Amino acid sequence: MTAHKFRFTCLHHSLLGGLLALCSLFAAPAWSAEHVVRMLNAGASGSMVFEPAFVHAQVGDTVRFEPTSTGHFVRSLAVPEGATPWLSELDLPFVVTLARPGLYFYNCPPHLMMAMVGLIQVGEAVNRSSATQVMKSTKGRIYSHAERIDSLLALVN
Repeated sequence: MTAHKFRFTCLHHSLLGGLLALCSLFAAPAWSAEHVVRMLNAGASGSMVFEPAFVHAQVGDTVRFEPTSTGHFVRSLAVPEGATPWLSELDLPFVVTLARPGLYFYNCPPHLMMAMVGLIQVGEAVNRSSATQVMKSTKGRIYSHAERIDSLLALVN
């Protein structure tokens, strides 16, 4: 191989590697997933539910809350340290980006007493102890279907 051909080949590989690295920066958001959680008056697991009630996600994923029935909104009750708590508006879709690993426990405030609660696990459950404490204390304000709290906790890995 001549010196000129060698330099061209090295330059070609170098440019190709740089181009691939640049493309991967722009493609990273495409790797994140969007999870859709519907807010329902009646669903497969009973009345006043989020479907699905448990979401396993990764850092960077988003969750879109869709109010398919009127009278619902979503509020976080426990989030990992450094994550921003949220509160949506009544009857409007809401999207949250999951920026930190851990457990995100949420509810529909008008229907908390009916156990309209949900849980998102993002990566490792680094805040398991504090989120569990909030979830257990919330059970005292629930009048029906309080077992949903235990069912959600049983899904955490």
